[in-house]
Amino acid sequence: MNTRLGAEHLKATFDAFNRHDIDGVMTHFSDDCVFYTVAGDHVYGNKVVGRDAIAKAFEGVWTSMPDVEWADHEHFVSEDGTRGVSQWTFRATNPDGSRTEVQGADLFRFRDGKIVEKQAIRKQRPPVSA
Repeated sequence: MNTRLGAEHLKATFDAFNRHDIDGVMTHFSDDCVFYTVAGDHVYGNKVVGRDAIAKAFEGVWTSMPDVEWADHEHFVSEDGTRGVSQWTFRATNPDGSRTEVQGADLFRFRDGKIVEKQAIRKQRPPVSA
């Protein structure tokens, strides 16, 4: 059995993000995964630990921004299979009706065919009128 993640697995994860399919998104996340958010109270944003907490955070984004998408996503996995990068354009209508459209990336660490760390990084840009 191949326990190595490839770019095609990251693509499938982001396709699931765009379908708002939490089971599809979480397929490759380890039980002890750590997710560092794009914003928060710390230099790293906020730290969300564990599959259940991470799934709840992702579902929260879909709830607050029902049209959210990570468009034009592209993916790369290191030659040794321990790290990956996904680039995307985040598009969503905010709860106040304004729009967010910014480029960003996720930096991933993998272990035993699972995502063990997801570090989200996104450009800062003021929301625009809908």
